Amino acid sequence: MARRGRSDYLAQSLLLYQGEASEYAAGGVRMASAALMATELLFRDDAYLRTATAGVVAAGDGGVLLDRTIFYPLGGGQPGDTGCLVRENGARIAVADTRKGADPGTVAHILAAGSVLPAPGERLTLELDWDRRYRLMRLHTALHVMSCVVVAPVTGGNIAPDKARLDFDIDMNLLNAERIEQGTNELIGRGIATETVWITDAELEARPELVRTMSVQPPRGAGRVRLLNIPGIDLQPCGGTHVANTAEIGGIRVLRIRSEGRKNRRVEIALA
Repeated sequence: MARRGRSDYLAQSLLLYQGEASEYAAGGVRMASAALMATELLFRDDAYLRTATAGVVAAGDGGVLLDRTIFYPLGGGQPGDTGCLVRENGARIAVADTRKGADPGTVAHILAAGSVLPAPGERLTLELDWDRRYRLMRLHTALHVMSCVVVAPVTGGNIAPDKARLDFDIDMNLLNAERIEQGTNELIGRGIATETVWITDAELEARPELVRTMSVQPPRGAGRVRLLNIPGIDLQPCGGTHVANTAEIGGIRVLRIRSEGRKNRRVEIALA
């Protein structure tokens, strides 16, 4: 059966398919399934979940779809999570990457090469590579703080487990590594609790100053947009995972500052 048009999908992460044979494409490979559902994103409510149980919706060369997940999919400069899917017999299946599925609201868990696929309907225990994820959370939150020290439009960004960077549209002469490091660490050291805030699409349209990234716009169309709020420091749209308190970052150090084109001045950091 041909894939259904996007207009057939129900809004706000409800069932994408209703009890009929369908095909799903993840990573360019179709996977047959009787009834695909949007993935429940457990990390949205609790970024500190390290394990959970989930059911297999579909599996194929493009990855494994689950009914819910603690694995964050690649997006917004934050890499996809890694970890394991554990079968009831104790066999462990390595998750090498996590990506957004081809259809709205779905998440594809990309398995290590040569892995044996679980069967649709099978129950699995999810185990996150927590050390890696927590470093990403600390660095991601640190970038939010640093973006309030370097006051300039953000033209790009990326996060890795060992370092992270933001690109700014700013004169190179205005960037000083020592001042950026000291200013960012002073804000981090205040130990401010972070929080998730949701606003409507209309509210975001009325407050364009909240969108500080020039290269990526927050997704619209679902009716609401997720924001990270660090009271007194930062408030901007972000769908990634963050620490609950800035003190958890523990400080940063500036690795280097360099020019990456006419409008890109790159500031690269690591955890102290």
